[in-house]
Amino acid sequence: MSPILAALLCFCLYLIGFKFYGKYLGRRIFRLDPDATTPAHELNDGVDYVPANRWVLFGHHYASIAGLSPMLGPAIAVIWGWVPAMLWVVLGTLFIGAVHDFSALVISMRAKGMSVGKVAEDILGPRAKSLFHIIIFFLIGLAMGVFVHVSATLLTTQYNPQAVYPSGTLMVVALVVGWLVYKRNASIKKATAVAFTVTLLSVWMGVQLPSPDLSLGQWSVILLVYSLAASVLPVWSLLQPRDYINSLLLYLGLFLIYAGFFWLGPEFAAPAVQTHPPGAPPIFPFVFIVIACGAVSGFHGLVSSGTTAKQINRETDATFIGYGGMIGESLLGLVSVLACTAGFLTRDLWMVHYQSWDMALGLGPNMKAFIDGSALFMSQLGIPLELSKAFVALIAISFALTTLDSATRLLRFNISEIGETLGVRILSNRYVASLGAVVTIGFFAFYRVDGKAAGLALWQLFGTTNQVLAGLTLLTVTLYLMHRRRPFWYTAVPMLFMLVTTLVAMSYKMADFWNSGAHLLLVVGGIILALSLWLGVEAVLRLRKGAA
Repeated sequence: MSPILAALLCFCLYLIGFKFYGKYLGRRIFRLDPDATTPAHELNDGVDYVPANRWVLFGHHYASIAGLSPMLGPAIAVIWGWVPAMLWVVLGTLFIGAVHDFSALVISMRAKGMSVGKVAEDILGPRAKSLFHIIIFFLIGLAMGVFVHVSATLLTTQYNPQAVYPSGTLMVVALVVGWLVYKRNASIKKATAVAFTVTLLSVWMGVQLPSPDLSLGQWSVILLVYSLAASVLPVWSLLQPRDYINSLLLYLGLFLIYAGFFWLGPEFAAPAVQTHPPGAPPIFPFVFIVIACGAVSGFHGLVSSGTTAKQINRETDATFIGYGGMIGESLLGLVSVLACTAGFLTRDLWMVHYQSWDMALGLGPNMKAFIDGSALFMSQLGIPLELSKAFVALIAISFALTTLDSATRLLRFNISEIGETLGVRILSNRYVASLGAVVTIGFFAFYRVDGKAAGLALWQLFGTTNQVLAGLTLLTVTLYLMHRRRPFWYTAVPMLFMLVTTLVAMSYKMADFWNSGAHLLLVVGGIILALSLWLGVEAVLRLRKGAA
């Protein structure tokens, strides 16, 4: 099959899935009410609870969930071939990932915008809340530690220093837009037009101007300081406008990349299926773990229930934002599959990069493969290749930063909720909780194994933790539907699939960490595995109690 035909079939599936399945879930299963009062209105505080335009909130939500993961995961997983990667990115999204994001948004929206951990307390009991809090703590710390490391790597002179200037410009522009719209009542359309134009000009300037020659460690510290500032500022001042403008960049980028792809009409350089690549773990269950956010992600449930549910204007916006936002992320995952399988000019060049599992695993080189392949597609439209690389690099780094700042805020919420449970009132202070979040992320960003950055090892642990959290979130939603006597198989079947595949993968990784002497990862992974099984026991006990 040609890449063009495969992509067109995927587009058709996305359209059918949203129009029929997504809307059916909202209308028939969750019964969204356009007249219901949402937490954004009921608890409006001007900091975290702020009603938002559905398009602005879609951009904020989309940018928050679409970090490095949908680009990086498929860039690794295509070593098993383009067919399994593409099938999981598309079908996994429509039947599991989008259902997960949407349902997490709905149950949080109907629980005053509480996190999925707090929602679990009402459904599964107080122990379940604490178990969720611990898993979420490790998940965000691990994932954002990797994001800091990879983002800092991409900003160094070895990779994409041309993205430094536009990345900084975007932050300044976002602050100005937030102030103009929320404090000066400026027109969103006019502010958007000016901000987007300035951001695009900054991409060209980034190619022309000299870039700062900072080390990996220096960039990491800068990113952590930025995350701290973004976590404590009101959501309208930086996160919301930055994510909104960032989403416009991605819309344009996806359009240009796909347009160039169809114009080029490439062939797949990668094999359709490669079940036993040298040194790779089994295709089952690891293709479902390596491709995390491009198909399903527990982190998305944290965004849905952590920031998005606090800003949604009407209940009926949830289908567009939750289900539709995941399809948008899947489009990015699909681009990554295409760029890393059809973006190589020959099979020999592809084999050089993917000749073994060890060769395919470098986080920085894999992002480079995504950037180079996507830029090749864009250049077919007459855009200079160097400028195309700068633009794609900006998209990749900007989305890593939007996820990083949103995730730091989510970890702040999580730490505050842990403090509430333990009776430690100081953790409710947003400055103290934000500092704790940044210190946690910084630990994993600078954590090393045998003197080398542990990004890859952390990524593998993130994948399993992330997917098991998705399964546990779907478990919570399933019990929510059961208690209300609603059809629950729409979430129960995806929940069972995610928990089985992920627990198998976690057991495999525990043995791997033991054999390699990665003791910290073994301990963290073992704790997460034990907590996940404990949550399953809590669910069974609650079901038996309800049946009695």
